[in-house]
Amino acid sequence: MERTGPPARFAGLLAACSAALLAAGSLAAVAPQAAAADAELARNGGFEAGLDGWSCTGGSGTVVNAPVHSGTSALKATPAGSDNANCSQTVTVQPDSTYTLSAWVQGGYVYLGASGTGTTDVSTWTQSAADWKQLTTTFRTGPSTTSVTVYTHGWYGTPAYYADDLSLTGPGGAPVELPAAPTGLKAGTVTSSSVGLSWTASPGATGYNVYRGGAKVLSVTGPSATVTGLTASTAYSFQVTATNSAGESAKSAAVQATTAAGGGGGGRLPAHALVGYLHASFANGSGYTRMADVPDSWDVIDLAFGEPTSVTSGDIRFSLCPVAECPNVESAADFKAAIKAKQAAGKKVLISIGGQNGQVQLTTAAARDTFVSSVSRIIDEYGLDGLDIDFEGHSLSLNTGDTDFRNPTTPVVVNLISALKTLKAKYGEKFVLTMAPETFFVQLGYQYYGSGPWGGQDPRAGAYLPVIHALRDDLTLLHVQDYNSGSIMGLDNQYHSMGGADFHIAMTDMLLTGFPVAGDRTKVFPPLRPDQVAIGLPASTQAGNGHTSPAEVTKALNCLTRKTDCGSYATHGTWPDLRGLMTWSINWDRFNKGEFSKNFDAYFGR
Repeated sequence: MERTGPPARFAGLLAACSAALLAAGSLAAVAPQAAAADAELARNGGFEAGLDGWSCTGGSGTVVNAPVHSGTSALKATPAGSDNANCSQTVTVQPDSTYTLSAWVQGGYVYLGASGTGTTDVSTWTQSAADWKQLTTTFRTGPSTTSVTVYTHGWYGTPAYYADDLSLTGPGGAPVELPAAPTGLKAGTVTSSSVGLSWTASPGATGYNVYRGGAKVLSVTGPSATVTGLTASTAYSFQVTATNSAGESAKSAAVQATTAAGGGGGGRLPAHALVGYLHASFANGSGYTRMADVPDSWDVIDLAFGEPTSVTSGDIRFSLCPVAECPNVESAADFKAAIKAKQAAGKKVLISIGGQNGQVQLTTAAARDTFVSSVSRIIDEYGLDGLDIDFEGHSLSLNTGDTDFRNPTTPVVVNLISALKTLKAKYGEKFVLTMAPETFFVQLGYQYYGSGPWGGQDPRAGAYLPVIHALRDDLTLLHVQDYNSGSIMGLDNQYHSMGGADFHIAMTDMLLTGFPVAGDRTKVFPPLRPDQVAIGLPASTQAGNGHTSPAEVTKALNCLTRKTDCGSYATHGTWPDLRGLMTWSINWDRFNKGEFSKNFDAYFGR
């Protein structure tokens, strides 16, 4: 199902909000000059020290050398998705006092404001500033106010804005002191790829930085954190610091933790694996391929498809293609024997659940339990190695208010996670678990998650993220379908379109680097291990939109595993352990004279 780029509803929302603001008239007031005794309270308002003292949502802010209003630096901040590129700092002030806030800005829809004033929070804005324009406003603090937050931001879906020479003048507050180094740091829950940490809060701290082996890896607002993306059976050292507007404390005493063994689940795969779907229960223009005739190139064979008796039943059924539809179909006995022969040759054979027509919604605990029992029967009957989840369409979506992928509340998501964990526990370490979501359900989550902060977004956006995250220690392979996709924004905040190496590079870089969900830096989807990731492509032009030529596939692999042939996209790493490729499908590849599998074998020297 093809998706497009940013939903048109955001353009409408922008227009409506703009009209309302214009109708209301300018929010800015011409402020009086600050008294001579007033102090300059903004820290690094000219951005000459980079972003020191500033916090920008979603990693939206950066410092540039042009354009600038004065000096050599200015702020550039880029809205993306539901992130309006808010850059802020907290300033100490006096109660019952008057302050003047100003900044020079450039770009469309730039806002300047102050919150936490204790009286009426203020903001001013400009709809369009082709050249530098000064915004100014004033406010009075409340009787018990000792700090305020000053900020700039843009508007959703609009281009970058620039700000420089931000100033807050008025009576200075009591100096803020550096917080003490945190104490009581200890390790909590440890998995094969993550370590939970907690510590005693430091008085006066507004945030904390977490260090691993001396390098900062995480910033949080409270006295706990989980460090992810770690290697199994590896010892790590952690420290934390406390931060506030005065700066950063000394590091805490270190704590040691060793990750658990294993991780990733599933029986052993080749270092570089080729995954393909076998049309086992239906026929189409590619023809039926018997299990015994599947070429040896294929390391993981996904049986397409197990489908539910109804959307919400959870009762999954699988049967071979009927003779009337597939005259050359083998008998069930021959099919099972061929599976055993493939497994004896080191191949993995999985049942794939869902597909385009197999909508599965586990809305109840009963449906969850039926899913577990019915999938188990299929695995046992055919002697399979595991399960592939290919939920498409409306199988997964997020309820309104379900905004944190780390703690999902939507029943269809929670029940699926529970069902898969149960199956993993039942079959043990050799159980192979793979997933084949569309980009709409994964990478689109960088911009949009569920129905969004105002509602009205497609609730399916990013809906696979909580499932992947909850099962990352059990997940053998994630192979996102880089096809039948609309344009998707990458970590470079540019849109990428399917069909060439650039799309696969950008989409895979997101999985291996991690990204803030819906632009929220406090909710970062952690990177997967490269051995957990394969790139999903159509095997031929007939197999799906977004077919990529062998030459472009080779470029994508070169970039991701060798950092060559990357074109204009700058990846955030090099991953020689990238697991491999997935395709729809084995049948279409045979129809296309094996072009896809031959290119894979040639690239990896098989």
